[in-house]
Amino acid sequence: MSAAAIELGASNGKLICQTGRMSNRHGLIAGATGTGKTVTLQVLAEGFSRMGVPVFAADIKGDLSGLAQPGHPHKKIDERLAQIPLSAYRQQPCPTLFWSIDSNQGHPLRTTISEMGPLLLSNLLELNETQTGILYAAFEIADDQGMLLLDLKDLRALLAWMGENSESLRNSYGNITSASIGAIQRRLLVLEEQGAEQFFGEPALDLRDLMHCDFSGRGVISLLDASTLIHKSPKVYAAFLLWLLAELFEQLPEVVDQERPKLVLFFDEAHLLFDDAPKSLLDKIEQVVRLIRSKGVGIYFITQSPLDIPEEILGQLGLKIEHALRAFTPKDRKTIKAVAESFRPNPAFSTETLVTELGIGEALVSVLDEKGAPQPVERVLIAPPEGQIGPIEPKRREELLQRSPIGSRYDQAVDRESAYELLKKKAEAAAREEQAERERLAAERATKKNAPTARRRESAGEAMMKSAARSIGTQIGRQIIRGVLGSIFGRR
Repeated sequence: MSAAAIELGASNGKLICQTGRMSNRHGLIAGATGTGKTVTLQVLAEGFSRMGVPVFAADIKGDLSGLAQPGHPHKKIDERLAQIPLSAYRQQPCPTLFWSIDSNQGHPLRTTISEMGPLLLSNLLELNETQTGILYAAFEIADDQGMLLLDLKDLRALLAWMGENSESLRNSYGNITSASIGAIQRRLLVLEEQGAEQFFGEPALDLRDLMHCDFSGRGVISLLDASTLIHKSPKVYAAFLLWLLAELFEQLPEVVDQERPKLVLFFDEAHLLFDDAPKSLLDKIEQVVRLIRSKGVGIYFITQSPLDIPEEILGQLGLKIEHALRAFTPKDRKTIKAVAESFRPNPAFSTETLVTELGIGEALVSVLDEKGAPQPVERVLIAPPEGQIGPIEPKRREELLQRSPIGSRYDQAVDRESAYELLKKKAEAAAREEQAERERLAAERATKKNAPTARRRESAGEAMMKSAARSIGTQIGRQIIRGVLGSIFGRR
């Protein structure tokens, strides 16, 4: 066994371990509700923390907060320990940070509109192809105009400006219709009502704050409280996870093979990452998952069925932990057959039969060996976690938040000058120019109105001369007419 390894549990008295060297090859924890997926996740997170690997995990039910509290002695834990020959077991807490997007259950976790990018944002807003094109144009215009897009009001202001100036923008950025602008604005309002306004802004998350160890060398576990977000705005939850993947992929340098990962991510309710995602986004996710392991990052998906994960991504997952599945319908039986076929078979049992017979805290496990080859599937009793099973008290969470070393950097929002402020200044300057022009025109009209009266008072003699000229002209005119008519009638 490698010096850096996690003891997952035991199969027939033999320890089953996940080596640190293979932990950046990603993994999967699957199983029906109530079969023990959360406890398995907790065991893995504690193992990585002891190994000195920072961990980020989405806490869907609030149960993972127990990582910050030592476990309590219990008869069932003693019974499980008697069946698993762990090298060491001591109930202890892990260094833990709490984060939140839509509540006060952690430090505010934010990113900016610019960092999110048009691809993820269009998926978050569920835009069609035409609207997506306009959103791409908005980002390009912001770059060309030197405007920062930090929060939702920046994007709304820019879209409104684009609608007002669509004619002048058409040659450079294509057709910008008011209907598409209006549709995007409406989607932004819906997103704001779902709590996304708190997600976009500054100070934005610094990835380094997810990747450090405590003074004893243990990896810090960052927990995102998603207990309300997952129900109120699952799209925001999925968009954040995808943004986090993209940012890690872009910012982290390539690393050679190491004894342990630089960071491990646990994505619960993983199906939300892929539901209704356009092919362009799915291709991007597949690319990131395939290549991010070269950055020293391991990704672990948690879901009820392995078939929730696209096949292209499922094939890249090294560690597979399958808790019990239920066979109630023909569709369930097809899923079970597909799951069994995804494991390297074990001649000692039928994987397809056994996956429906597993008890709580049992799982079918396949790990990678030191060379990266998948091992035959084993029936494993999962080890008990060292931390508390279940959530901690709210008072304890508050104490940990107050003692957090990063609270001063994130708890207070910052609103610096960006697109909204710049466009507001432009609008105010244009309004002042328009008002000045109106005042100038009004002054000119007043001058013209008063000018004839002044001329009459100043040139009475000139007026008399004009009147005399008109009289003379009229008399001569009459004489000419009379002469012509007279000659005609005289001849008759």
